Amino acid sequence: MASGQSISGPAGTGRAGRGRSSRLTVIGILLIVAAIGLILWSLRSTELPMYDFEVVARFPHDPAAYSQGLLFDEGALLESTGRFGTSSVRRVNLESGEELLRSDLPDSLFGEGLTRLGDRLYQLTWQSGIARVYAAKDFALLDQVTYEGEGWGLTTDGQYLIRSDGSNLLRFHDPETFEEVRRVRVHVDDQPVDRLNELEWVDGEIWANVWKFDYIARIDPGTGEVLGWIDMTGLFDYQALPDPESVLNGIAYDPESKRVFVTGKLWPWVFEIDVFER
Repeated sequence: MASGQSISGPAGTGRAGRGRSSRLTVIGILLIVAAIGLILWSLRSTELPMYDFEVVARFPHDPAAYSQGLLFDEGALLESTGRFGTSSVRRVNLESGEELLRSDLPDSLFGEGLTRLGDRLYQLTWQSGIARVYAAKDFALLDQVTYEGEGWGLTTDGQYLIRSDGSNLLRFHDPETFEEVRRVRVHVDDQPVDRLNELEWVDGEIWANVWKFDYIARIDPGTGEVLGWIDMTGLFDYQALPDPESVLNGIAYDPESKRVFVTGKLWPWVFEIDVFER
């Protein structure tokens, strides 16, 4: 989490709980409220472009999949799911939602962001400091590499792996060694945008979910500046789901057709959307 602080939430859910005191939970909630307040302030106080969306289609999504990473790959969706004991990487038929291929993580690992570079898939884990490397064709585990800090979202610019860790930092890693080669601080008017989560490379920009916030940030990968916000409010009434962690999280992009797909943790749908400036 940003600045070395933990954000807590309801016990036993998502990244939150798991034996933390009620005092830490209250502090965590206050941090979330403060972070959201800062982002809302940035939306009102800048002239950044705002974008709306239109739903083009929707496709079935496993409502038990705690979505942590999503990408479009050769006509299918690749997805990383999280939580201890239920984490996986899977290939899913877009149209039907049918699971075509799956590899489960050990119960001790909490799956996070996922991306493909060349013929390999890279999957982060939350607090274990381990990235798992798979063969893209059959999910055979090829390697495990280590890194410092938490793993949240992951994407690639075609040369480096780009990782979020819940702060306002995006870290660029060498795909062979996972060594950090550079980092950028994501910001609006010199104010940090924290809690960056799932990432996607979209035509030279990084699009990022912000944890527990219904906007997607469009980020300049060279400077970390937020170029605009996509307002996803009203896409899906996830607050009606029983799990309070069922938030917006998951962006996939098909560069050939220019299609954009979004989903959330434990959502029953993947949505294809068009994005346009307000």
